[in-house]
Amino acid sequence: MEVLGLSEVRWFDFGELKTSDGLTLLYSGWPEEDGAVHRDGVGILLTTKARQSLMDWKPVSERIITARFNSKIRNISVIQCYAPTEVSEIEKKDEFYALLAETVKKSPKRDLIIIMGDFNAKVGPINEGVEHVMGTHGEGQVNDNGERFINFCDEYELVIGGTIFPHKRCHKVSWVSPDNATENQIDHIAISRKFRGCLTNVRNKRGADVGSDHHLIMAEFRMKIMTCAQKFAKRGRKFDLGKLQENSIRGDFRLQLQNRFEALQMTPNVDIAWGEIQEIFTKTSEEVLGIRTPKKRSGCQRILGRKLQDGKS
Repeated sequence: MEVLGLSEVRWFDFGELKTSDGLTLLYSGWPEEDGAVHRDGVGILLTTKARQSLMDWKPVSERIITARFNSKIRNISVIQCYAPTEVSEIEKKDEFYALLAETVKKSPKRDLIIIMGDFNAKVGPINEGVEHVMGTHGEGQVNDNGERFINFCDEYELVIGGTIFPHKRCHKVSWVSPDNATENQIDHIAISRKFRGCLTNVRNKRGADVGSDHHLIMAEFRMKIMTCAQKFAKRGRKFDLGKLQENSIRGDFRLQLQNRFEALQMTPNVDIAWGEIQEIFTKTSEEVLGIRTPKKRSGCQRILGRKLQDGKS
């Protein structure tokens, strides 16, 4: 998995932190105030590769967080949600879907939009009149939250992935009651309708040890994320390697590399170790060599160069 959405994180405020495994957690919750209760909250956990492709992210509220990624075909806007429960006040439900609608509208129109999370919504298997929104492989009997979610996906041209693919019931339910007597499909992943072909599978993974009464829901996509252009350009800067021809600079460069590598504490995680090695070479090159400034050619030189390339000297 490259991107993992989390509901009920229950942390205050918002922020970004790095775990001991080198993963990046983006989170959004209630503002921290005296007497505040740890509740709600959403987050997105990213691998090193996904973090490199992250273009930007935004903590919308304690129930919605967004992240935008660069990919080879289209940019991807991920919206992680935690909707009010079925028994919540109608005002809370209306407020949530109004904010979610505003968030979708602000997403770039050309992006592939993925909305996922705990919607507390049972959509059921009946798709009469909404065949373009859902399939016939949903579970349970549709409830109020389910109708709201279906209507929302219909209005914003989304497809509910968990209802499309035929699986055993045990691979579709996402929540189990504490007494193990009730199971429901209330967590969903929806994707832009025009990119429906990119979605290849949606099902639960019951073996994930997450300490929750919810199962992990996994979606597989054909699209692959890639390092975003801004960060690639930053890492692709050309250093003034010509300075290495001078003995004093070459010795200083070698000495600083040696000192940094001696202070480096290697980790068994290959991705983290490779990132630290890259950072050492980059910092040393910046301090000792500096950035090579490209020479600008005059207009006459550019014209002459093009003529030479065209064989018109």
